[in-house]
Amino acid sequence: MLNAVAERFGRLDVLINNAGSLVERNFAVDADPTHDLEQEVALNLTAPIQLTSEVLKRWPDVTAIVFVTSGYALVSPTRAPTYGAVKAGLHGFAEGLRRQLAPLGTHILEVLPPLVDTPSTANLKGRKISAAEVATVTLRALALRRPMALPGETQWLPLMLRIAPETLKRMVAKT
Repeated sequence: MLNAVAERFGRLDVLINNAGSLVERNFAVDADPTHDLEQEVALNLTAPIQLTSEVLKRWPDVTAIVFVTSGYALVSPTRAPTYGAVKAGLHGFAEGLRRQLAPLGTHILEVLPPLVDTPSTANLKGRKISAAEVATVTLRALALRRPMALPGETQWLPLMLRIAPETLKRMVAKT
């Protein structure tokens, strides 16, 4: 993929790490709750870290790196604790990388979208926001060099974590 980018464009200005798969796991009742765990960790955590490393080797002056995590990176969901764990890991990676690359001028942005209306979420119930809204908030955060983009309901997460963390955890437990 990176060879194709180099051949067609010569360089990469912005890397957007946007892959993920939420796997519901119930450690209280499932006979094998870690089935395919390596695949989940590889897709949600290992792959974005490895891709970021490869991009930085080729283009050490990349303008920005974006990590699409989830509100579940800050408050893990009851139905998918491993998903929360890997997204929290990616959140931590983005935070540390931001400090490492700050002297080079590379902007690190973490996007924490809520449920987005896409073909892969068509069968899910709940309030969804459009991909266009996520893109708008992301582009604004990139332009302003913010560390986080919080589209939709996730804009309230930092405040809720400070003033009512237990209430927030109970709300997330229902999702």
